[in-house]
Amino acid sequence: MKMGEKELQDAARLLIDSRHAIALTGAGISTESGIPDFRSPGGIWSRYDPNEFGTISSFMENPTRFYEAAGEFLSVFTADPNQGHKALAELEEMGILKATITQNIDGLHQAAGSRKVIELHGNLREAKCLGCYAVFPIAILAEKTLQKGEIPPRCDRCGGILKPNVVFFGEQLPKEALESAFEHAKRCDLMLVAGSSLAVSPANLIPMVAREAGAELIIVNAESTHMDTLASHVFRGKTGVILPKLVEEVRKLGSGTEEKKY
Repeated sequence: MKMGEKELQDAARLLIDSRHAIALTGAGISTESGIPDFRSPGGIWSRYDPNEFGTISSFMENPTRFYEAAGEFLSVFTADPNQGHKALAELEEMGILKATITQNIDGLHQAAGSRKVIELHGNLREAKCLGCYAVFPIAILAEKTLQKGEIPPRCDRCGGILKPNVVFFGEQLPKEALESAFEHAKRCDLMLVAGSSLAVSPANLIPMVAREAGAELIIVNAESTHMDTLASHVFRGKTGVILPKLVEEVRKLGSGTEEKKY
């Protein structure tokens, strides 16, 4: 669908008129910050077998194997938020977005200024001990592996193995985050999907729950999704280009939006 001025204005009006708008983001918003999409051609899973490097069972069986390849998996440390992340943070600052639900683990929404972020797949700000379940700053894990050469890194409290506090294949998603995401989906009257192909479950069920509750749907993604036909507006392209234009239209049409929303 061509991104025309009228479509942007109409989508911006939906955001302005919403009472409880939320966003759902996927890998597509972070690839523009230089973070590779693990599943895309040339991505990490085309070079590393996810059954050997991405499952919790393979990690438990041979954590050394994971840490020997961890440089690529932890590449998000050098990334900065892009204009797409900043646009969503601005919508939250305006009082329009009530929450951003993300499938990403990079923390770039928070770095851009978003405060109400629900992380479905965990995050790379923390490390977790598999022995005593203590949570540490990821800097401790990085120091142990990169500076001290401690592979696999172990907990100073109990000697258990440390892992990044992200969800591996075969692990359950964080219960609190998942419940919060679906609660917002049931309450929202508008969902903005940005940079997600909506191919990964259960995140891909969240827009359907929102639609069944009567919410409008706006999709911004480079490729088509199975929800496109149910969306009020579909914008095909880079989130870092389209989302700032959408926010610009919100500013133009919604003078006084901040006062009304807060």
